[in-house]
Amino acid sequence: MIRVAVADDQPLFCSGLQMLIESQRDLAFAGAASDGREALDLVRAERPDVILMDIRMPVMDGIAATTELRRLPDPPRIVVLTTFDRDEAVAAALRAGADGFLLKDATPDFILAAVRTVHEGHAVIAPKSTSELFRSLARRRPEAIDALSVREKEVFLLAARGLSNTDIGRTAFIAEATVKSHIRSILAKLGLVSRVQLVAFAYENGLVR
Repeated sequence: MIRVAVADDQPLFCSGLQMLIESQRDLAFAGAASDGREALDLVRAERPDVILMDIRMPVMDGIAATTELRRLPDPPRIVVLTTFDRDEAVAAALRAGADGFLLKDATPDFILAAVRTVHEGHAVIAPKSTSELFRSLARRRPEAIDALSVREKEVFLLAARGLSNTDIGRTAFIAEATVKSHIRSILAKLGLVSRVQLVAFAYENGLVR
């Protein structure tokens, strides 16, 4: 069961997402927050697997909340919600460590697929502006790859191609827990904080196409 929380200051939108989540047998609604500060309290209390978080909220916005959540020992997957796909705030949220972003007008099926996808360890990016976002997120330091071990390089390339932790484990013949450990090490060595940034790094440095 995937536990999903929502952080948004629009009660009607939150209610809609709650109904959508509760309609699925493999998803459970873990609560709602109306601002970033409440979102932090909610995550600490309920330990959701995934949180859908609006970027623009009072008290504490989604960017600041994402930064704080990333400092927790075992943070949830974070998918930020926005009205505009060409928005510097989106890039800022992804730089802060969000695992992806969705437009608020996304279809219910797309939202559900995104929740399941990030829970599996993938990055999720709304259509359009992908290359622009990648350029804004990537840090051109290809020499940093040299710091990775041979196994870490293998895991890095598989993750950069979009494989989930489960699929990486099957491909590389290692346990999923080991994949997660390698991903954490890779992110630390490359100075990255999320799967999205890993993909962007690989894309902009010509390591994958």
